[in-house]
Amino acid sequence: MRYLTTYLFLFFFTTLGFSNGDSSTIVGKIIDESGEGIPYASVALLNTADSTVITGTASDIDGSFEIEAEQGTYLVRITFLSYKEKWLPIKLTASTLDLETIVLAPSADVLDQLEIVAERSQMELRLDKRVFNVGKDLSNLGGTASDVLDNIPSINVDTDGTVSLRGSQNVRILINGKPSGLIGSDPANALKMFQADMIDRVEIITNPSARYEAEGEVGIINIILKKEARAGINGSATLTGGLPTNNGVALGLNYRKKSTNFFVNYTLNNRYIPGRGQNFQSFSSPDTSYVFTQQRTHIRGSLSHNVQAGTDIYINDKNSLTISGLYKYGVGDNFSSILYSDFDEFDVMTRQVRRNENEIETKENIEGSINYVRKFKGEGHELVLDARWIRSLDLEQSVYVETPEGGAVINQRSVNTENEENKVVQIDYVLPLGKDAKFEAGARSAFRTIENLFLVEQEGDGGEYVPIDMFNDIMVYTENIHAAYGMFGNKYKKLGYQVGVRAEYSDVATNLLKSNVFNPRKYLNLFPSMHLSREMKENNSLQFSISRRLSRPSMWNLLPFFTFSDSRVVFSGNPDLDPEFTYSFETGHLKNWDKGSLLSSVYYRRGTGVIQRITFVDEEGFTRVFPINLAVQNSYGVEFNVNRDINKWWKVNANGNFFRAIMEGEYNGQEFFADTYTWTARANSRMTLFKKLDSQLSFDYRAPQRTPQGFQKSIYFLNAGLSMDVLKGNGTLSFSARDIFNTRKRRWEVTTIENFSSEAEFQWQSRQFVLSFSYRLNQKKKKEEKPPFGGEGGGDF
Repeated sequence: MRYLTTYLFLFFFTTLGFSNGDSSTIVGKIIDESGEGIPYASVALLNTADSTVITGTASDIDGSFEIEAEQGTYLVRITFLSYKEKWLPIKLTASTLDLETIVLAPSADVLDQLEIVAERSQMELRLDKRVFNVGKDLSNLGGTASDVLDNIPSINVDTDGTVSLRGSQNVRILINGKPSGLIGSDPANALKMFQADMIDRVEIITNPSARYEAEGEVGIINIILKKEARAGINGSATLTGGLPTNNGVALGLNYRKKSTNFFVNYTLNNRYIPGRGQNFQSFSSPDTSYVFTQQRTHIRGSLSHNVQAGTDIYINDKNSLTISGLYKYGVGDNFSSILYSDFDEFDVMTRQVRRNENEIETKENIEGSINYVRKFKGEGHELVLDARWIRSLDLEQSVYVETPEGGAVINQRSVNTENEENKVVQIDYVLPLGKDAKFEAGARSAFRTIENLFLVEQEGDGGEYVPIDMFNDIMVYTENIHAAYGMFGNKYKKLGYQVGVRAEYSDVATNLLKSNVFNPRKYLNLFPSMHLSREMKENNSLQFSISRRLSRPSMWNLLPFFTFSDSRVVFSGNPDLDPEFTYSFETGHLKNWDKGSLLSSVYYRRGTGVIQRITFVDEEGFTRVFPINLAVQNSYGVEFNVNRDINKWWKVNANGNFFRAIMEGEYNGQEFFADTYTWTARANSRMTLFKKLDSQLSFDYRAPQRTPQGFQKSIYFLNAGLSMDVLKGNGTLSFSARDIFNTRKRRWEVTTIENFSSEAEFQWQSRQFVLSFSYRLNQKKKKEEKPPFGGEGGGDF
């Protein structure tokens, strides 16, 4: 690791000599009349003789910009959508010319006549994150949050809904930068019930700075919800219908007048998701030998409601308050059927067993939050207070009927109740120190309690139900985390840097009440971070970052029991799990052209105490899958994101992630080792046909990879979509097809257990077709224009 760190530092700093310090530099900051910085405004440097464009750039997220040019006389033209254009004559005679603060005024004429406007590009690169604007992705229409994430480079969503980032499942998922009841303790299922229509953009933070929680080995996925802030009344409505059943309604309404903004979003969805799976297992020992196959089918039905509402109150130009709430309610009606076929040593079937499960699942989430912002004198000087309360309930009630061929029927039932409460209080302070320097500090306290009651009962000879001891307990999980951080950032010429450290004290405990097993843990850790950025000539930029992270076990990894649908293969958690710790290093390079961009990254992660699910087979052949702190893992990778405008009507983008992961550990005297070379790739093509019809085709491939006990096979699938504006641009009619060839299946093998082998395949849902119609009230459809220099623009030259 020492040699790798040295190499990355040398690689980064050797590029500092590539720039030419002889040219003059023009700097400034673009703001609106309220004093807010305007990001992605177009800044062009023109020849005074014929007004031809010499060079240009787009403003940063805070509105600041910087342009290099030879000394002389020029015109500076600044433009941004719905603002009046501004021209400034300048004369460069010194090494730096500071235009200071430039105020743009709104253009009433533009707003009244606006029909075709510029749209943010699909990906924006910032100092510590990548931002993906997902509204134009046709394959997301009528889909869920899982579908949105699965269409974003670097992110993969398994067939069972598990989210991974760069091949790791230890990723933190936030809503609007905070933990949310929309996600809860079961992200995989929550994301499937969370409609895509609510999402504005997704941020990927692979090396989070100290201001973010230290949770998440490979980083953070931050989902930003839609919240309009235009003057007057505006809104939208979307109707969705699909096969298999996927019917939904999404409504959004916003009202803004003077100092107050009200917003409300509501979604209703009704889905029935068919899926299937199969498994082959063989086991032999001196006392027991068996071979069986398993055929599984399921239908998961759900009716869910989501309501998000709130208000922004602008008390004055220095104080603002946001109050918001969220309510989510869903009922699931799920059915699964498993057919076991047993064979003797001559491959002759000896019997069959059918096991059916009927489950009713009720989910409810309530969330309230208050956010206060106090702005002080000086741009960017502010204090932010945030308080949040989340309460969630998940009740699962199941009835099992197992019918052996020629044997007595076995009746069982289970109940699994999960009550969770979260309280979070946070304060953040930002103090600018000069033109580019900035100090940040903050503190956070989070209090989390989960109570999980699980019980499985079996019908006795007299008809009464008797508890099964190993599936009968109450677990209480408490997690109190207190954190504080400090950060400093500055910019010297073309070099920007940001350093910080976060301290977190964790007080965590699991308590099995009936078993009387109490397991407390207390630990204090420091999490440093560093980010460097270097602007280079010819629209090149370079980034380098280091961070330390941890991953606490999820609730599902801690629960001793969470499913009993399969009587022969039981998946469970482990209350004795400890957190993982990870060091992460990353270097990235961005190249922009007039019609495209290329982002390439090299990264390395070293994790200790890595949580890994392992398969264990007892002497009777009973199979149990559970997580342990198994190993040390070293991961090396290189990732590419490329965007290219072939012409005005055809745009393509592609992503590739190639990595090597080495995992080694020990459990109960058994050595575990896996050294895998693997890769993932995604390609996307968008075309505008006949000037009205938008089309999209995307292909996803995930190569095989080894695991400590076997390997996972490849996954690949194709999605497509069509979209056309109707009703004079106020409406949009869309059609999407997901997994067209029905190939999105998870396949894996277990091969390293003595006298045992297993091969399985699972498909959460089959191919799907969705038709949707959207209507916008006082919102003209946004059409896409080319941003300046292939970047993140908001206007043109």
